[in-house]
Amino acid sequence: MRYISTRGEAPALGFIDVTLTGLAHDGGLYVPETWPAIDAATVAGFAGRPYADVACEVVSRFIAGGTAELARMTHDAYDGFRHPAVTPLVQLAPNTFVLELFHGPTLAFKDLAMQLLARLMDHALALRKERTTIVVATSGDTGGAAVDAFSGRAQVDLVVLFPNGRVSDVQRRMMTTSDRDNVHAIAIEGTFDDCQALVKAMFSHTEFRDRVRLSAVNSINFARIAAQAVYYFVAAVALGAPHRKVAFTVPTGNFGDAFAGYVAARMGLPVERFTIATNVNDILPRVLATGTYEPREVTPTASPAMDIQISSNFERLMFDACGRDPQPVRNAMAALAQSRRFRIAERALTQMRAFFSADRAFEDETAAAIRTTRRETGYLIDPHTAVAVAVAEKESRDPAIPTVVLSTAHPAKFPDAVEKACGIRPRLPDWLADLATKHERVTVLPADQRAVENHILVHSRAAREGVPA
Repeated sequence: MRYISTRGEAPALGFIDVTLTGLAHDGGLYVPETWPAIDAATVAGFAGRPYADVACEVVSRFIAGGTAELARMTHDAYDGFRHPAVTPLVQLAPNTFVLELFHGPTLAFKDLAMQLLARLMDHALALRKERTTIVVATSGDTGGAAVDAFSGRAQVDLVVLFPNGRVSDVQRRMMTTSDRDNVHAIAIEGTFDDCQALVKAMFSHTEFRDRVRLSAVNSINFARIAAQAVYYFVAAVALGAPHRKVAFTVPTGNFGDAFAGYVAARMGLPVERFTIATNVNDILPRVLATGTYEPREVTPTASPAMDIQISSNFERLMFDACGRDPQPVRNAMAALAQSRRFRIAERALTQMRAFFSADRAFEDETAAAIRTTRRETGYLIDPHTAVAVAVAEKESRDPAIPTVVLSTAHPAKFPDAVEKACGIRPRLPDWLADLATKHERVTVLPADQRAVENHILVHSRAAREGVPA
């Protein structure tokens, strides 16, 4: 399996190199040369199997060899999840289900990919006797998941950039309370889009990139996408796939979670529809409705992980929808950099609409979804799940087809928003009860590339040593 850049000007790489590299040298995102297939009989055979087994089956399609080692890593990655099913389904109404993706160590769906990614990277780096410096931009959940997954790993230094004052207290503390020397939290005076822009700029700074052996674990890293495709298979099979189609409503800002579903569909999972659910930062609904990709100012909301106006993974979808021609992607990204907008060709837009619809939920609709779901079902949801619930209720649908709403975070990660909506303040699980009293270690920096790079150079072991470990 070889991987190519969406911009067509970087060398094709194998899975391990793509995993360690993250972003392509031409600024593009890596995708497989062809989508691997899983036949209907194999999909049907996933029924009743442990999550780790299905993860090994799905992810192995993207890797050449090493299945036995992958099996060990998948079982190790998911052994610590707090539910035996790893991603259980909860029924809210007839043919309406919530897929709980928050039973990992940081109570968010990012754990499902990050726990496996950390093991893949650590294994590959140890074999190569190399170190790497991972820089991750986060709107909240990715950073905490990365800190838990990479803390203490011998070959990796981790730097987390998050927007100062724009994440919940629980999210922040999951990034700032690690006592491991290889973890460094930086609060950026700006938005998530500023954090993401800094990461991309550092990847474009060749001298810095090579000096610190820069890598990324945002969803720009395709290994994350491959791991996230797994829970679409698991959920759909539990509801009758491949003999029955399933629809998914996905709360998303950076489009990685939604694109993982698209990958599952391209691999052979029969999906009726993907509905993208966003808050008022509605870049994705606007581009699918109008064909114009035009970011606006980020508006802070009760669902901060979705306060995004530049959705990185949309580039992967665009590449596929353009017939895998990198030229339209290069043109679009150049236009975005120059004039902050680009147009999508009608044919490509039609291809996107064949898989995706999209809508937004305003703040009052999000609060109402939390309140109504609690009142009618006794079930408590976080604001991001509430965005998806609110959007799912707006969408016209076939009542005979199951709809699965992805629940991306535990409500206790956003206690203020949940309490404001329904009067109930969710508590963290007992095993995280001491989070609020732990000492925080964090550096506040401006959204300035040089300042951030200088800070990283001081802490990167790869940079200090100047040679592989």
